[in-house]
Amino acid sequence: MTKQSHADNIIQFSVFVENKVGRLLELVNLFQQYNIHVVAVSIVDTTDSAINRMIVDDAKKAREVFDENGYSYSECELIVVEMDMPEVDLQKVLSALVQAECNIYFVYSLLSQPNGKAALALHVDDNELACDVLTRSGFKILSQNDILR
Repeated sequence: MTKQSHADNIIQFSVFVENKVGRLLELVNLFQQYNIHVVAVSIVDTTDSAINRMIVDDAKKAREVFDENGYSYSECELIVVEMDMPEVDLQKVLSALVQAECNIYFVYSLLSQPNGKAALALHVDDNELACDVLTRSGFKILSQNDILR
């Protein structure tokens, strides 16, 4: 299997917003205006602010929207692994990463199902190791092109 190029990696945005009703909806509505689709989302909230972690189908366009509209954000690369049978494959994915001593910082599932299969987004301490281990364990690692709409 060929290695993914850096440009193919899936990007997660962490968007820093005020913790108030409707902020996520405002962001999703803004994306809709630019034909950007949220394919995964996770929210971490505190008393005053929230961090909306999200994967979108068009990372380049999302960066432009964030910058043009004054959103404070950061980004990181994620591993997104496709699972044929999530109720069984979750344990296999986690076991493979533990055996490789690859630490998982956080994980969440995708809203959409690329290729009609469940997919799990993982932020790990070593993307290259995780990709290698999971690929050798028979899993498909998705690229940004796999989640385009």
